[in-house]
Amino acid sequence: MWLSSRSALELAAYFAIGGSTLAVMVPAFFRNLSASKLSEPVEGLDRMVTSAVVYAQGHTQEISFPPPAPLTPAQVPRGVRSVDPVDAWEHLTWRSLDFRFTEAHAFAFKFDSDTDPATQTMRFTATAHGDLDGDGTLSTFEVRGERVPGKPARILPGMFIDREVE
Repeated sequence: MWLSSRSALELAAYFAIGGSTLAVMVPAFFRNLSASKLSEPVEGLDRMVTSAVVYAQGHTQEISFPPPAPLTPAQVPRGVRSVDPVDAWEHLTWRSLDFRFTEAHAFAFKFDSDTDPATQTMRFTATAHGDLDGDGTLSTFEVRGERVPGKPARILPGMFIDREVE
């Protein structure tokens, strides 16, 4: 009787320890998995907007930022990381910003720029779209910047995020 009680008690202790460990590890695992999926758009946009500000330092107000660049790759990867064709990042803007992906990635990127005719302020918007689970619903990350006449270019505070883990 003593042996079966002790085994049952040990078994209960193992289950308690195992359950506690899983209760801590599983949420942490999913948080880390989610964070790793979000690092690509955040780091990509950071590289892009930092390059846009540096680009503006070497150019006059009228051409503070490169011209708009289309969504690259043209189709947002659906639920997989993909490698782009060799010439995917050859647009003048991507070359001017020294922005490209050479490894597989899950997001497509876009750069828009324009001038406010009333104030002559140059503005840009850097965008990343991703479809992490392949369901056709996109996650969107967006960062904006501007160059007001007579002032250096700057990145505007905040990042717009829509459906970060869609």
